[in-house]
Amino acid sequence: MWRIFPDIIGLIGVALIAIAYIQIQTQKKQQDTAPLSYSVMNLCGSAMLLFSLCFNWNLAAVIIQLIWISISLFGIWRWRQYRSFIKKEK
Repeated sequence: MWRIFPDIIGLIGVALIAIAYIQIQTQKKQQDTAPLSYSVMNLCGSAMLLFSLCFNWNLAAVIIQLIWISISLFGIWRWRQYRSFIKKEK
């Protein structure tokens, strides 16, 4: 069981990223929450894939996951900035 655990975590991560992408493309997410939920799902999915890559190393895949994590963190930061700006205007 332990041997397939990293693969299972990685596959869950793939599913999170794919679901987030499908939802954003089909506009299933509400516009006011889409950036946050999309970024969080991508962050979690990429972190899970990165975990699985610790057991099945692939440099190119690690680099792209680190890029996805950076983009997701930027999206979360930007969402927080936007929300604080909206609160100040009210």
